[in-house]
Amino acid sequence: MVETAQQFLGRDDVDSVEAILADDSIDFGDLVHPTPARGDAIFTWDYERSRPGLAKLSEKAKTSQWNGSTDLDWSTPVDPERVALEMAPAAAMFQQRMAELPGSPVARWGPKEWTQFQVEALNWRMSQFLHGEQGALICTAKIVATTPWIDAKYYAATQVMDEARHVEVFSRYLDTKLEGHYPVNPALQLLIDDIIGDSRWDMTYMGMQIMVEGLALAAFGFMHHVTEEPLLKKLLRYVMADEARHVAFGVLSLQEYYAGLGAAELRERQEFAFEAALRMRDRLMMHRVWETMGVDRRTVTEFLLGMRRMRNNPFQAALFSKIVPNCKKLGLLDAGDGWLRDRFTDIGVIQFEDATDTGEEYESFDEVARNRAAG
Repeated sequence: MVETAQQFLGRDDVDSVEAILADDSIDFGDLVHPTPARGDAIFTWDYERSRPGLAKLSEKAKTSQWNGSTDLDWSTPVDPERVALEMAPAAAMFQQRMAELPGSPVARWGPKEWTQFQVEALNWRMSQFLHGEQGALICTAKIVATTPWIDAKYYAATQVMDEARHVEVFSRYLDTKLEGHYPVNPALQLLIDDIIGDSRWDMTYMGMQIMVEGLALAAFGFMHHVTEEPLLKKLLRYVMADEARHVAFGVLSLQEYYAGLGAAELRERQEFAFEAALRMRDRLMMHRVWETMGVDRRTVTEFLLGMRRMRNNPFQAALFSKIVPNCKKLGLLDAGDGWLRDRFTDIGVIQFEDATDTGEEYESFDEVARNRAAG
């Protein structure tokens, strides 16, 4: 049975406010959330190391391991408000534009409200980083089981350790340095459920290694660039070194596999990539943060959907600056009749197609990781 785009999102109108709000109201539980993990566990009796690119990544992963307990100085004092306000200049255009729109729910906000918003947004972002890293941990464990190549199993095993370390350090930062946790964003969890629930092994690669990890790398890079908080800056640099390898792992594996797929199969991958991008776009609306600030989620959804076509939108750039070029490198952007290129053009993000992809980006990050003592 072909899994179509309709099955993933359940809506034809990508900007349907009603559908977005319906997804956003899903309760994923207070302590646990079970989800079906479909796909065959594949044993291979071919132990020959026949994929040098993946073997090179494995060697880099083995020499770039770090310890979140000893390589980070957890005694560093952190002022959450100061860290949050470091993000404010990048969002100044967005804030001004939103405040000026007719009927804006934040038209009367002053510095006090915007400062509190930034603090809540920081807590929310770090919480979603934490939840996303757990999703990556589970997905990568599935990749170890389902990928048919021994080189991929070796590398994926190193990534499982990476993701466990990421969950540990983000959880500790939230618990000891910040002042609030947010539950998993429904759009993020729905995407992770789709990734885990698809029985095709390459869809786990596509959803997690290319889409979720690509967005995470861009988001970590943005935060690393603007923050001066030394503990967070060093933590993010370590994580970015790992994440760049993870995305490169996905690109290397899928380039080989997609080269042998037919037009119909590639179209399914194009649709899945687009649906994943929309899930993550919906995630960035931060409904729980706006509600904490007293703003109705329907109102803010309508405003944000209207603003998404703005040029120089920092949130849009953070999402698509890695995803579009990686899709291009995989051949998905122009496969068949160029369906994915048309979709990315429709939502105003095709301009990112020539941004730096993460295929070789891990080289520079690993150099930093080897010299991590320098900060």
